[in-house]
Amino acid sequence: MLYDLHELQRSFLAPFTAFTETGSQLFSNPYSPLAYTPLSRQFAATYELAHRMGKEYEKPQWQLDTTVIGKQTVAVHEDVALAQPFCRLIHFRRDTQRQDPCVLLVAPLSGHHATLLRDTVRTLLPEHDVYVTDWMDARMVPSEKGTFGLDDYVHYIQTFLRHLGPDTHVISVCQPTVPVLAAVSLLAQADESCQPRSMVMMGGPIDTRKSPTQVNRLATTKPYAWFEDNLIHRVPSRYVGAGRLVYPGFLQHAGFVAMNPDRHLKSHYEFYLHLLRGDDNDAEAHRRFYDEYNAVLDMPARFYLDTIRVVFQEFRLPQGTWEIDGTTVDPGAIRKTALLTIEGELDDISGSGQTHAAHQLCANLAPSKREIHTAQGCGHYGIFAGRRWRNQICPKISAFIRTHA
Repeated sequence: MLYDLHELQRSFLAPFTAFTETGSQLFSNPYSPLAYTPLSRQFAATYELAHRMGKEYEKPQWQLDTTVIGKQTVAVHEDVALAQPFCRLIHFRRDTQRQDPCVLLVAPLSGHHATLLRDTVRTLLPEHDVYVTDWMDARMVPSEKGTFGLDDYVHYIQTFLRHLGPDTHVISVCQPTVPVLAAVSLLAQADESCQPRSMVMMGGPIDTRKSPTQVNRLATTKPYAWFEDNLIHRVPSRYVGAGRLVYPGFLQHAGFVAMNPDRHLKSHYEFYLHLLRGDDNDAEAHRRFYDEYNAVLDMPARFYLDTIRVVFQEFRLPQGTWEIDGTTVDPGAIRKTALLTIEGELDDISGSGQTHAAHQLCANLAPSKREIHTAQGCGHYGIFAGRRWRNQICPKISAFIRTHA
């Protein structure tokens, strides 16, 4: 019912968002005479802010058409290397004969689209052959494709690693550190040849008992039934996945904003001031960030609930009680895959020590195959996007990968 009410509200808002978009253009377009009236800039700014507050945000494009290798600009092509019902494996194929390490970048399935890692991919492309997991919006997956849980996520990672072969290096950002560690553990336990050369885990909830954050506390202070009863809804009939149980994107977005409401309010007010002053670069930076931040997807209900139970409430991975298809996940079996863990000093989503805990679990990994890095002055998003990511963290990852290639 809540999902249907949300869709009804969007239908009512559609004329308003169209009106405010037109109003913004009328008072800002140089070909419009209204753009030269005394209060045109104030009107245009007000209309645009209202439009952006009410509009629907679609999945952003990757917009990674070129990269620079050495001093040469080469074209980049976005190919689908492997398609599964709930995920596409995207290959950013570069027009070059250069043989660089193959990297599987596992994007989080936690509300935002994989394009949130655009800066991550852009920085990796000059020195790596990059593949990315592009998770589907669950409301666009037909119900006859079945359900999708945390164990299925692990199976998908195994499928992708088998497809790419044993010379692969896997990088997981935030939420997927847990299923990636499970997938590599199971491959090691079965002694499969496709075990990756190295795995890099960044800002993930390997052991959420360490330095619990606000996100962790929410999962432990509410019973499992609360999440099932209050956050799970059926996809309305207008979508391909009609009837599928999901954790809707609009609810996730509300949760994101509720974590830092003052910060978002200040950001929108500053955007309004940028428009008034004509600070086009700052205004465009705001648009780019919120075009990405406000574009959310529905998560499969079983996957979300599995994650709440397995990762945040029962701590099955660090406690050694997680079974997948009758096999207990044992990271101690990993001996061939090198491990680099990265945390942000100021991370308020995955607390201090949660990611580095992977080293304790991979107890039989040789010291020469493990490395720990804590990025000083870095928050959660800063470990995979922005200046510190580009100048400090990515070079460290590249050096680690080449050491174990």
